[in-house]
Amino acid sequence: MRAIVIGGGVAGAATAVALRRVGAEVTVYEAYDDPAGDVGSFVSLAANGLRCLEALGCLAPVQAAGVAVPRQRMWSAGGRLLGDVARGRPASDPRPSVTLARGRLVAALRAAAAEAGARIVTGERLTGAAETAAGVTAELASGREDRADLLVGADGLWSAVRGRLDPAAPRPRYAGLYAISGASRLDGVEPGVFNLTFGRNGAFIHLLAGGEVWWSAQVADPRAPERDDVDEAGWLRRAAELYRAEAVPAAVIAASTRLDRTVLMHALDPVPVWRGERTVLVGDAAHPVGAGQGASMALEDALALAAAVAAEPAVPAALRAYETARRPRIAKMLGAAEENRGVKRAGPVRRRAQAVAMRLFVPLFYERATAWLYAYDPLTLAGEQ
Repeated sequence: MRAIVIGGGVAGAATAVALRRVGAEVTVYEAYDDPAGDVGSFVSLAANGLRCLEALGCLAPVQAAGVAVPRQRMWSAGGRLLGDVARGRPASDPRPSVTLARGRLVAALRAAAAEAGARIVTGERLTGAAETAAGVTAELASGREDRADLLVGADGLWSAVRGRLDPAAPRPRYAGLYAISGASRLDGVEPGVFNLTFGRNGAFIHLLAGGEVWWSAQVADPRAPERDDVDEAGWLRRAAELYRAEAVPAAVIAASTRLDRTVLMHALDPVPVWRGERTVLVGDAAHPVGAGQGASMALEDALALAAAVAAEPAVPAALRAYETARRPRIAKMLGAAEENRGVKRAGPVRRRAQAVAMRLFVPLFYERATAWLYAYDPLTLAGEQ
């Protein structure tokens, strides 16, 4: 079988690796030469994502490119500890969560795809696609056409493949949050801890990584800012002003040595059409989830699609099996992601109520409530769907 993958980010590169492992010939078309592309700063991988990387044979290089983060601590705006839990895993799982620069994750997966025999072509965008009974044709911005048995849309939130599958597909909308992110030099930050502060103007994340303190201010604002109208110094001043009342976030921001590009966070209504007869969506093209699970869910998709292709000789049947396997879990994940965004957008009154509830909920129920997510095993599918 021959497959075309549109998009060479986390979802696309992982899908290329997974499809090569079941014997498919794979070509990946990606718009950006730079693996960092134009999105994000750092990304975390929880236990379910790490199991997927292990199944793909990519765990060691990703671990080497990142930092192990065994613990997560949640803090109120006033600096009170709300909870201290195992980060992205059950407490019984000995393997810690990993946080790394998004570009390094993509680079590791692209390298694995190339080593596995996938062809990666950069500087190309999809402009059209057509299915026939015999296969699918992809039309690319350079004017070239390519034909295959399967077309995988791994082209992210603003997916062109999604629109080709369903012209009435939902469009991304601003989610009421944007992220100002950067790195600082600051003593006294405990290694191995992912700190999440529920600040007055939005959640603030910081952790120690390779001698730097990586941070991200997830600002709650119903109006999307104009990113290109503010320079780096302006964004830093804005972050400092918004978090001036939170002692630790204020100190981290004040010690900043660099800033990443500000990112607007978007939400997407559930996508009704994930597949045609020979075209399928994976990762954010099908279901941007956020909540620290975007990369892990993309990795799960890659393995699920490859398993379906290996089990079903006919492509249409394989795509039906893939969707049947993934829809229930993604629906549950989307609900959790919306709750997560709601917590981050909370106003002062709701935030105080949440802080009280979290002090009770986290030690008693957190691990049980997240077991369905972290226990997922891509090889045995033993995790609760």
